Amino acid sequence: MKILVIEDEKALSDSICTYLKGHRYVCEVAADFDTAIKKTEIHDYDCILLDITLPGGSGLTILKELRANNKLDGVLIMSAKGSISDKVTGLSLGADDYLAKPFHLSELSARIAAIIRRKKFGGSSMVSFHEISIDTAAKAVTINGIALSMTKKEFEMLLYFITNKKKVISKSAIVEHLWGDEMGGNLDFIYTHIKNLRKKLMEAGSGDYIKSVYGMGYKFTDK
Repeated sequence: MKILVIEDEKALSDSICTYLKGHRYVCEVAADFDTAIKKTEIHDYDCILLDITLPGGSGLTILKELRANNKLDGVLIMSAKGSISDKVTGLSLGADDYLAKPFHLSELSARIAAIIRRKKFGGSSMVSFHEISIDTAAKAVTINGIALSMTKKEFEMLLYFITNKKKVISKSAIVEHLWGDEMGGNLDFIYTHIKNLRKKLMEAGSGDYIKSVYGMGYKFTDK
């Protein structure tokens, strides 16, 4: 799951990213209005953590742009402004939640997980595809009810494939979602990751659902 932290206070954004990376999230940071606008225009995120007061503009303007462009990214406003009017304004503009500073990182993580469950999984922590079941809360995978040991990236890749089943996904989209700004250049390394995931699933009794679409990318499908 990919998170964008729009926050100009570096110490806070660093602590948020460190904590969330320990909970299997990929984090990107935008420290000012212009950077945030560019990132949200180009990329999609599972959840955006949005500060209201930013160098160069307001976080509420970013929220307006997101919803005006029909982008479905989850948005959690985090702001030191504690007035009811700020909260009401943010929620009325389409924010999914509001958290006043200071806050505990554990509560932030729980609220992010709740937003993602609501927007992507209909409020459930369980995602299934035939014999494959994923518990997004426990970060666990079972095949025909039997637990499957997976690396962090294998888990994230499988979840990404299943939540985008029957869609063709490019290598660049997979890399961007799983590694964020950390990776660039030649993307051929993704083949090894997909090969390993496919082999592990099939050896555990899963069907062969990861299909290569020549010249385009990959598709997770039973057809």
